Amino acid sequence: MERASSNAHTCTPASPRLLPWPTLEGKPCYLITDNKGGYLSRLADDLEAAQLATGTDVLDLAHRVLEDPMSTYTEVRYTGIRLAECLTDALRVAESRGMRMVGTGDEEDGEGPHGQATRTSGSEPRS
Repeated sequence: MERASSNAHTCTPASPRLLPWPTLEGKPCYLITDNKGGYLSRLADDLEAAQLATGTDVLDLAHRVLEDPMSTYTEVRYTGIRLAECLTDALRVAESRGMRMVGTGDEEDGEGPHGQATRTSGSEPRS
């Protein structure tokens, strides 16, 4: 059975998975499970796919608003807010998937799988 907390676990748990939704307090929510195909894992996969599809749709609509010189300030502002929401979702999906990558070995040196600098949320960029 899957759990969304890190209480006692009878076997060695996998790395925590960042879920595509925050806690009620707005903090990151993690899933620790030894069952990659469990209900919560599938739900998270489905939500990630929906978030990325929504981002694509919003981006297409945003292009139309931003290319129209007659778009009002309110339309442009609303478009920017929706784009920021979609970018937040996409970055959370990217972070979650990056955390689940195995075998790169570069993360401990502060570099991602392609040599780019990595940082955790709230930390300062590397110089």
